[in-house]
Amino acid sequence: MRQKGTQIDLVKEYFIAHPQKEIKHPEVVDWVVEQWHKRTGGVFRDPDRAIRTLAQKGFLIKVGKGVYKYDPEYVAHREMEDFTEAQKRIILERGGYRCAVCGKGIADGVELHVDHIKPKDLGGKATIENGQVLCAKHNFIKKNTGQTTTGKRLFVNLYELAKAEGDEELKRFCAGVLEVFERSNMNGHIEWKK
Repeated sequence: MRQKGTQIDLVKEYFIAHPQKEIKHPEVVDWVVEQWHKRTGGVFRDPDRAIRTLAQKGFLIKVGKGVYKYDPEYVAHREMEDFTEAQKRIILERGGYRCAVCGKGIADGVELHVDHIKPKDLGGKATIENGQVLCAKHNFIKKNTGQTTTGKRLFVNLYELAKAEGDEELKRFCAGVLEVFERSNMNGHIEWKK
């Protein structure tokens, strides 16, 4: 048996056949594994990675945890979701040419990036309102863990420090913020002890 195309092409084929449908991981995985075996006699080793790769490259929109959607219009216009040079200047100026997380700027020897607050992978647009300034380090952290995950971890760390130092006011503040994460069912995999 011979297969034309790659495993990623097979994942694309599935999503193209189901445009605008919000599809859960298992549905895609079951189909591509079965099809790959039928077409090649081989094993599709990591379909989850193929799906994530397509989302990272902008072919799919990540709707939620393990849920993806193919939107042909989004794919056709994705390059238009990059900030223009004029937008970057406005966002840098609005951010005071400093990282929104650590406050460092070019004078501190850091490289600054203009970042999508809501990532392009999740349908974020190239608008001034969706832009923020991050240093290269914090942009990397956000890209790899997500903004809310990074934020929750920072507040957990600050809460622990406030506990250790006996700073009750800061401890109450952090607990309030962390309770909002809990009420919103946001990043439940990150635990904090009250």
